[in-house]
Amino acid sequence: MNSWQFQALVSRRLLVINLINVLIGILCSRSGAFWKAVGGQAVGWGVVNIAIAVIGGWFGSRRAAQDDAMSTSVLTKESRNLRRLLWVNAGLDVLYMFGGWRFARHAAEAQAGRRGTGWGIVLQGAMLFIFDVIHAQRVPRHNQR
Repeated sequence: MNSWQFQALVSRRLLVINLINVLIGILCSRSGAFWKAVGGQAVGWGVVNIAIAVIGGWFGSRRAAQDDAMSTSVLTKESRNLRRLLWVNAGLDVLYMFGGWRFARHAAEAQAGRRGTGWGIVLQGAMLFIFDVIHAQRVPRHNQR
């Protein structure tokens, strides 16, 4: 699998996972304040990630259609950039989880919605962390000759 195929695969996976995320979020939103807030986070993060998947897939396919797209130097560069982006995102995911945990932790017992928001952020950050780390480790390597 080359860099372009892998980027397309990552975009498709991000799209599918977040369509499911939005549906689960809608279902969660039908419960009490805590689950409504968790579901709201799922829907919000899901919509943003769907947009990222669609736009990223579109830009990737445009770059893959360029004349030099299959050259070893371009494939090497694209792999390196994607790997770097996924690792940076994994670092940001850790910050999201920490921020969500602090948000939930500082909520009063009576603030179920605030706790749900915080734990929803932790959950979304954790799912993205797993996604980003798995894919960063699997980015194809193209050795420049």
